[in-house]
Amino acid sequence: MIDGLEIRPLRDDDPPVIAAAFEELGWPKPESQYRRYLGEQDAGTRDVLVATVDGAYAGYVTVRWESPYEPFSGIPEIQDFNVLPKLRRRGIGSALMDAAEALVAERSAVVGIGVGLYPDYGQAQRMYVRRGYLPDGRGLIYDGRQVAPMEMIRNDDSATLMFTKTLR
Repeated sequence: MIDGLEIRPLRDDDPPVIAAAFEELGWPKPESQYRRYLGEQDAGTRDVLVATVDGAYAGYVTVRWESPYEPFSGIPEIQDFNVLPKLRRRGIGSALMDAAEALVAERSAVVGIGVGLYPDYGQAQRMYVRRGYLPDGRGLIYDGRQVAPMEMIRNDDSATLMFTKTLR
């Protein structure tokens, strides 16, 4: 764990800070997304954990309590896991995942997660396997549905493999 690391719930003043951090990277994550997350957090359908280092934004992860992925019915899903690239490989991501898994373990024995397939997701793919996540066995998923053999798809953020992990 790194000095000055704090993990806490998403707050009202976070959306513009997080959106600005991703805008600086050229990633399309608008402030409205984090405002929506605040509403979902208030409604109890999603929890958002934010990591800061010495008070500065470093990353976040969300837990969606009812996954839209039908095979995960009744299984909470970790979604939208991000650590700023300049702060990766310092334990922030592991701390966020530990906190998310602990939160899920209070309500469920199993957690699900999806991961993209192109190289930008390589570190996450390796991390999830090292943490004990196993593929759900349904193969390639695109926009939440199983891709049929020989079907052509676009390799974008919607192309994923889905994993589960037993927490207790």
